[in-house]
Amino acid sequence: MSGKVTLILGGARSGKSHFAENLVKETGYPRLYLATAQAFDSEMENRIARHQEDRGNGWTTIEEPLNLCDALAKHSAKDRVILVDCLTLWLSNLMASGQPVEEEFKKLIARLQKLTGPVVLVSNEVGQGIVPDNALARAFRDHAGRLHQQVAEIAEEVYFITAGIPQKLK
Repeated sequence: MSGKVTLILGGARSGKSHFAENLVKETGYPRLYLATAQAFDSEMENRIARHQEDRGNGWTTIEEPLNLCDALAKHSAKDRVILVDCLTLWLSNLMASGQPVEEEFKKLIARLQKLTGPVVLVSNEVGQGIVPDNALARAFRDHAGRLHQQVAEIAEEVYFITAGIPQKLK
């Protein structure tokens, strides 16, 4: 991993988390998994448990559904790599809690540019399908697209994962 900020995009079940985890492991640094998911039902609890099992040992996990910028500031170190999984769940959490989304994006971009250690951010690409039929879903898609553009602009590396195959975009 040559860059300080790496963005991994892909669709649902594209293999983006697995790719990101392997990329982080290759650094040789201690690994911190910053999880943004919240388990509101048993199906999500099972997904989270499966992700943890698939990851295996060697990870410190911190669950932070909303205060991503603070968690990054607190845990970034030049001898540790952070994996954030995922930005779209963070966005969902922000929207559901009524947070000022665009302000949080600005804070995230500023924080990413100040980190002392490498970070890999995973996110779902949601803008390649049909236009959603309701205002909330359209707002989510639009926010996600703007967030991805802002992070990609400052990232040293950007990958898009399709069917488990990474394509380096930047």
